[in-house]
Amino acid sequence: MENGIKKTPSSDKINSGMKKTPSSLFSITELDDFYFQHLSRSPRLNIERKISLDGCSISGNLRHIDSHECISPMGGFGHRAGFDTPNSTSDNVYEPHMMVVAAWDALRKSIVYFRGQPVGTVAACDVTSEEALNYDQVFVRDFVPSALAFLMNGEYDIVRNFLLKTLQLQSWEKKIDRFKLGEGVMPASFKVLHDSHKKIDTIMADFGESAIGRVAPVDSGFWWIILLRAYTRSTGDSTLSETPDCQKGIQLILSLCLAEGFDTFPTLLCTDGCCMIDRRMGIYGYPIEIQALFFMALRCALQLLKPEGESKELLERIMTRLHALSYHMRSYFWLDFQQLNGIYRYKTEEYSHTAVNKFNVIPDSIPDWLFDFMPNRGGYFIGNVSPARMDFRWFALGNCIAILASLATPEQSIAIMDLIEERWEELVGEMPLKACFPAIDGHEWTSVTGCDPKNTRWSYHNGGSWPVLLWLLTAASIKTGRPHIAKKAIDLAERRLLKDGWPEYYDGKLGRYIGKQSRKYQTWSIAGYLVAKMMLEDPSNLGMISLEEDREKPVVKRSSSWS
Repeated sequence: MENGIKKTPSSDKINSGMKKTPSSLFSITELDDFYFQHLSRSPRLNIERKISLDGCSISGNLRHIDSHECISPMGGFGHRAGFDTPNSTSDNVYEPHMMVVAAWDALRKSIVYFRGQPVGTVAACDVTSEEALNYDQVFVRDFVPSALAFLMNGEYDIVRNFLLKTLQLQSWEKKIDRFKLGEGVMPASFKVLHDSHKKIDTIMADFGESAIGRVAPVDSGFWWIILLRAYTRSTGDSTLSETPDCQKGIQLILSLCLAEGFDTFPTLLCTDGCCMIDRRMGIYGYPIEIQALFFMALRCALQLLKPEGESKELLERIMTRLHALSYHMRSYFWLDFQQLNGIYRYKTEEYSHTAVNKFNVIPDSIPDWLFDFMPNRGGYFIGNVSPARMDFRWFALGNCIAILASLATPEQSIAIMDLIEERWEELVGEMPLKACFPAIDGHEWTSVTGCDPKNTRWSYHNGGSWPVLLWLLTAASIKTGRPHIAKKAIDLAERRLLKDGWPEYYDGKLGRYIGKQSRKYQTWSIAGYLVAKMMLEDPSNLGMISLEEDREKPVVKRSSSWS
């Protein structure tokens, strides 16, 4: 037993397209000697698969998912074969779902190789599209569900290679025009260029200089840290995360975020287009997606950083920031019926340390749709909070990450899932899951998006439905003891995803129509479905992406107007 993970003999994996031998991790001379030489022979562990949720007794409260065991309905602990272990001798063996087989086949076709080694997956493999644009690149955020699928299937090499390759790209000099970006910035994406004549592979990275709007990806560094922790949890091997290079990479990313400046809030100030919502959508300021990912990355870093050298002081800064950030988010970003009623009755122009309306939000700015949308039971973290402004829109990714990172309290986590159930038609409809709700249109659409033809009403990020979010909804459902929500959403997705060719997103109020500019065979739509299926089948997989709430509650004194 190591780190709570049992060592088991390796088992055959479904449709495995990569051989797994002790020498297959890297071709050392071909993949940067400095990074890989001391990492090529670390131990390989396989997580023992346990009984599925169908055989578990789950209460309505938050569950502790750190263990890999679940009580079977017959009593005691049991094993059950997942669809990724077809050669298991369990009595419950069944043939893999045909859609799962098709998904794995499509996912493997998206794999990108650098000098013979897998280093990621392209954003989409849509052969019907005339222009590749940047969909033929490996995006950091897009690769996360692919990486989780491979980890859950016991295929660690591609994830390890990706982590090391992007870490190496972090060290590149990054310039946009004549301005140099911070040393810790991770790339948004990279592309492998194959020269068949010279038989040479090279990499071209994009740190925002080629992106629409020329915005650097704030979320890439957070996803990298989160994925490094997932890799460490899945393999039970901390060799990679403890290397000086990985330790330095974490330090550089977080040093960018923890630097002192003019900020009066513990949240991160960001521009539009800095995350999954990568076009102008009015999320500038303190978007929930970035704050939730920031919080999760900080908590993952606490587990990954060694308390020595430069990391020792950084760990203290992380703890301080976590306490302030959790208080701020839970106090000022949280909205339920009671909070809404309080904001509705706010007084304005309060000047004192005891002010109730700390951000001087004008009650008349509350949109009309919110009064009907907010149920008596349920709540969520709103999209943005800044001086005289609250963005009351629902953003799925930020709220699901808040649950997984335990940024949301247990009560708030339950309330978020209550809201999803109460407003199923609006947030899920016929295809999970709305990235943002509601859509903006008319004059608001003109001023907020700049008349963006891609983000029209109920399309793309403006109220479009994104199948990739299925894995996040599933993870949040399992963590809150509501697997039936995940199953219902997966059943909806299975009606159309494969038949429609794995679209990037769907349009319409209910998500009935394939998006007007949606790419087919979108890799994270495929991987998001696989991860959702594997987590529902084996809830112990949740451990690699979920963090339990700290047992010690931080006490933060309200010494200023925001803290």
